[in-house]
Amino acid sequence: MSAFLRSRLLWPVVILIGLVALNVAFTDHFLRIQVKDGHLYGSLIDILRFGTPLILVSLGMTLVIATKGIDLSVGSIVAIAGALACVQISDLDDQNSVSGVLIAVGITLVLSLALGAWNGFLVAGVGIQPIIATLILMVSGRGLAQLIADGQIITINSSPYKLIGGGYWLTLPFSIFIVVALVALTAFLTRRLALGMFIEAVGGNAEASRLSGIRSRGVLIVVYTFCALCAGIAGLMISSNVSSADSNYAGLWIELDAILAVVIGGTSLAGGRFSISGTILGALIIQTLTTTIYSIGVPPETTLLFKALVVTIVCLLQSPAFRKRVARKRPRPPVTQTPVPVSDREPVTNR
Repeated sequence: MSAFLRSRLLWPVVILIGLVALNVAFTDHFLRIQVKDGHLYGSLIDILRFGTPLILVSLGMTLVIATKGIDLSVGSIVAIAGALACVQISDLDDQNSVSGVLIAVGITLVLSLALGAWNGFLVAGVGIQPIIATLILMVSGRGLAQLIADGQIITINSSPYKLIGGGYWLTLPFSIFIVVALVALTAFLTRRLALGMFIEAVGGNAEASRLSGIRSRGVLIVVYTFCALCAGIAGLMISSNVSSADSNYAGLWIELDAILAVVIGGTSLAGGRFSISGTILGALIIQTLTTTIYSIGVPPETTLLFKALVVTIVCLLQSPAFRKRVARKRPRPPVTQTPVPVSDREPVTNR
């Protein structure tokens, strides 16, 4: 218990509980979970369901930031993945064909991996700063998504594809199982194998890690490729949930929410150590905050300001320097000594 109180996860947990309590106060039956048509429904289930794409993008962003990098292209990759999958499915004679949907999903994920490898090549191979290298794909990628969709909103009607982001399995949204599987795989690769240590070493000091025998370029390429894969799966979830692909707005600004989730979770932008559990908490805070904004009736024109205010408070509460400054005790007044009367002083003897 004492270890948790000193952990960086303390304040994210406190903030998440506070947001849930605020929703309980303003929304009737917020905590109620009921079964309809064999599926679980409720506000908490909706937060998990709509938060799964952000959790995935934040998961990939965590490893990138741990290497002292950044990936601004994840929003564009989300749009590309959704557009490519929906275009391929719309061209099928039978949109409910499982094999056709699997082929479309497979091609989309392969393209996502290629885009991530391209980012990694620019960063590790060419030596371009991560923010510039990924900004290139951020700008051009959304244009590529519009080219794939021919500037149209692609609408499909495919039950197998709908399962990815809008379907249910064992009474729970199927997207939750995808996230759990990917988080478990990531935790295994980074905490049970040496990959996590390599990532932290590259983020702490890339040159020193290279001199110690770690192939830092390979680690960077793997990390950016994995981040793009997570964004591609998130794009499939988003387009699947609404059975359409909008290249202009799909994944718009999700990269900023992902960076906020990672920082709220306790991972430093300076690289080095990272926290997967903290990132999940941060993503849930962002999604719960979005739900809170709608439930308490915040005016739409002030939504972003309210969101920025809450995120700022969370980051300040997490800052050790800020907490020390607030909790710093006032200096005590100097203690004045009362002079001892001459009669009470001990006689001075000459030796």
